[in-house]
Amino acid sequence: MTVTPPLRQALAAALVLAASPVGADDTGSSALTIYGSASAGAVPVDTFRSGGVPGYHVPGYAVVRQERTIPLVVGRNEVRFTDVAGLIDPTTVSFQSLTDPAGTRVIEQDFRFDLVSTDKLLQKYVDAPITVEQVRGGHAESFAGTLLSTRGGIVLRQSDGSVRTFSGTASVTLPSLPGGLITRPTLVWEILARNAGTHRTRVAYQTSGITWWADYNLVYSDTSQGDCRVDANAWVSILNQSGASYSDARIKLIAGDVHRAPTAALPSAKLMMRANEAAMDATAGFAEKSFFEYHLYTLGRTTTLPDNSTKQLELFPAVAGIACEKTLVYAGQNGSGYGTTPLTTREAGTRRSARVETFLSFRNTEDNELGVPLPAGRVRVSKRDAADGSLEFIGEDRIDHTPRNETVTLNLGSAFDVVGERRQTDFDLDTGRRTMTESFEIRVRNHKERSVEVIVRESLFRWANWRIVSASQAFEKEDARTIRFRVPVAADAEGVVRYTVRYAW
Repeated sequence: MTVTPPLRQALAAALVLAASPVGADDTGSSALTIYGSASAGAVPVDTFRSGGVPGYHVPGYAVVRQERTIPLVVGRNEVRFTDVAGLIDPTTVSFQSLTDPAGTRVIEQDFRFDLVSTDKLLQKYVDAPITVEQVRGGHAESFAGTLLSTRGGIVLRQSDGSVRTFSGTASVTLPSLPGGLITRPTLVWEILARNAGTHRTRVAYQTSGITWWADYNLVYSDTSQGDCRVDANAWVSILNQSGASYSDARIKLIAGDVHRAPTAALPSAKLMMRANEAAMDATAGFAEKSFFEYHLYTLGRTTTLPDNSTKQLELFPAVAGIACEKTLVYAGQNGSGYGTTPLTTREAGTRRSARVETFLSFRNTEDNELGVPLPAGRVRVSKRDAADGSLEFIGEDRIDHTPRNETVTLNLGSAFDVVGERRQTDFDLDTGRRTMTESFEIRVRNHKERSVEVIVRESLFRWANWRIVSASQAFEKEDARTIRFRVPVAADAEGVVRYTVRYAW
């Protein structure tokens, strides 16, 4: 139904009346601790636009704390707090008087969310007199009567007993604003106060519809000698669709998997020095510390989080010259593994791929310019084009929460000029001796103008008891059922690996 001028006036009146909380002072400070369970890139892009995607649940929540001053009289008081999040969990609300905590308590609490709308206003006037205006032939006609229904349009009974219907283009004039409707979600308390006067109060609650994640941007560089370096900066993205805006709020972020019922290492000296320097000015960023079994990131300044918005904040200052390693890996066959018996079908060893994957890794250590806990997020990697100095995107991956002194490994995609070929050259099943022998040949071709090293990874998935009978070169045992060969391949040349494995049971 179109909201035409008379109805707009009624709505405007509703906004004016409902925006005046009883006994609450709108001034005060806010603080949010945000818990995110969203992987970077996992939130639909349309969620950032036009209020979100219908039916999409933002994977995260926040604990909101607000301080306000309110006047109280001795005895019973009704206090309304507006501007709370529309997605608040009312069971988590707490109220405290900081002025007189022992003598002030809440005896009753309501969360009112019956927000004003065109349909709800009209529903309040069913069986009541209204006036409907409709444009006919260039002029408006007025019809007075009793509203019978609003389903599919307006049904009006006039004074002579006749019934008239109106489409959604009709304009409605209401005689007064009905009670019981509000324009913003509101918390209402019945408070008993022992001391009269102005009280400084603190309200805390949990709300859904808000989350955060980390985004990392790396700039990769290498030399003809094979040295590898990355420059890194990190950003925090906060998505707020909680139904409330938070002005000049203090922000904390929790990194870690906090368990909820169904419905730690110290920061590096370098980062602490950067955080202390940043805390001296108005551009202070996040300071990190160990907190229970998680990590807490506290923004050193206040910021504003409007409703239906996404904000990016720098997580830590840019770091240059991080030593890294680029690795080419050919895993031509990754078996799914055996069950309760050996996997004895010949075809199980013939599935193959030609793709050689490119991995980039670096140590998250203080000696390597880092040594800070890295929250889970998406890592985008770019490389500078020497021809014009532009940064070109070369791949991205996601990382889990990564403590300091651990290695970060990123899969950047498939190498274009390096390919692999894998074939089964022999297979023998001896049921009498309960053995199975299998041979393979793996070829790696390098079409680059310089030599490369390729790690050939082989999964020995047919049975738990295996032994390498022969191999064309040395191998490393990566785990209980994986081996790998380091294969140097000259420019525009080919490297070959041959081996035989025997399973017994």
